[in-house]
Amino acid sequence: MRALPFASPVPAMTRLSLALALVLGASGAQAQSLVDLYEAARGYDTTLQAAKAQYEANLAKAEQARAGLRPQAGLSAGANAINSRNDVTDTSRTSHSQNITLSASQPLYRPANAISDDQGQLSIEIARAQLDAAEQDLMVRTAQAYFDVLAAQDTLTVVQAQKSAVSEQLAAAKRNFEVGTSTVTDSREAQAKFDLVLAQEIAASNDLRVKKLALDQLVGRSDASPRPLAAPVTLPGVQPTDVEAWVSTAQKQHPLVRQAEKAFEIADLETRKAQAGHKPTLDLVGQYQVARGPNSSFPTVPNVRTNVASIGLQFNLPLYAGNAIENRVKEAIALADKARADRETAQRNIAQAVRSAYFGVVSGTSQVKALEAAEASSQSALDANKLGYQVGVRINIDVLNAQSQLYQTKRDLAVARYNVLVGQLRLKQAGGVLKADDLQPVNALLK
Repeated sequence: MRALPFASPVPAMTRLSLALALVLGASGAQAQSLVDLYEAARGYDTTLQAAKAQYEANLAKAEQARAGLRPQAGLSAGANAINSRNDVTDTSRTSHSQNITLSASQPLYRPANAISDDQGQLSIEIARAQLDAAEQDLMVRTAQAYFDVLAAQDTLTVVQAQKSAVSEQLAAAKRNFEVGTSTVTDSREAQAKFDLVLAQEIAASNDLRVKKLALDQLVGRSDASPRPLAAPVTLPGVQPTDVEAWVSTAQKQHPLVRQAEKAFEIADLETRKAQAGHKPTLDLVGQYQVARGPNSSFPTVPNVRTNVASIGLQFNLPLYAGNAIENRVKEAIALADKARADRETAQRNIAQAVRSAYFGVVSGTSQVKALEAAEASSQSALDANKLGYQVGVRINIDVLNAQSQLYQTKRDLAVARYNVLVGQLRLKQAGGVLKADDLQPVNALLK
């Protein structure tokens, strides 16, 4: 039995493409690039703002540590009223005294204070590394959210195109059944496929809504509209191509490694500062005092004013502190050993993360090439099944399955491309070299 000619899904897909083109053309002025949305996220993301605030706090804290090497000055004043009574003569006398003192000191030898200053400068570098890590993380999160929306849009577009094609196949199956050229099975299979695609469309529409909300929340906008990839897509390659070169760079430049390295240096300095507890200190001190009060030698004489100025050196040598200094040194040595182990752990974890990110990109690139070939093969298979259906050597379910395979391949290919682009940014993040300029090559791939 020869079936009626199969209704090609091409017209429906053409209409859908035209509709999408009109929508994109109408909203093209509002569509934003990846760089645009990243800049918006930089001014809105609270994680990055917290890292910036922490950096400013560390700058102020470092200045506090440096204050231990700078001069100190203070001003004090006092006033007293003294009432004295003579029981023999049964008389009382009230006298008043006032004083004002200006004192100053300049540390000359305080090794612990100098070490604290060095630790303060290292804490600035730790905060800088934390800020770099937060900025790199924001770039990756923005790119991930950006391409999540595009992937959800592609999924919905593909499902809608599949729905249109299945709808025409269902109509053709019903017509063929009415004229007796096909069985009721064809019609029921097409109906089942249509119902399944309808459910997939609902799920895809909801997923797109959720992905858009996530992007809006990240960038602080309510109308974020990513630009799609331009066609044809040529994905950039990974440079350098040696994974060990990436690992070597990461173990020197990654923010987490830099933090661990500076934390170890701070812990090592803490050991030296604890040992400095045994050392003497020497300060230059000066004082100028003005006092007014009664003359102790001649009580009957009116209040007199005295001016006293002094300058000298103040030496202090700890002799015994109940073994507190010795145990403080032991504690600092143990904490330095811990910081050394933490640094090694950070280096190992970063090396593993770099290798995983690198091979993920390489694998993703190969997957894109395989899916591109699979897309062409799936299209050929669909054409062959449609032709076979027309001449009666293929049944309705064969065409439906070929359509599903083609649309699934298209969807997987789009997601694979997005994963490669985000994966390349993650690789640079794992290597500690991700910069805002690295978004420009990705931006150039967009419409």
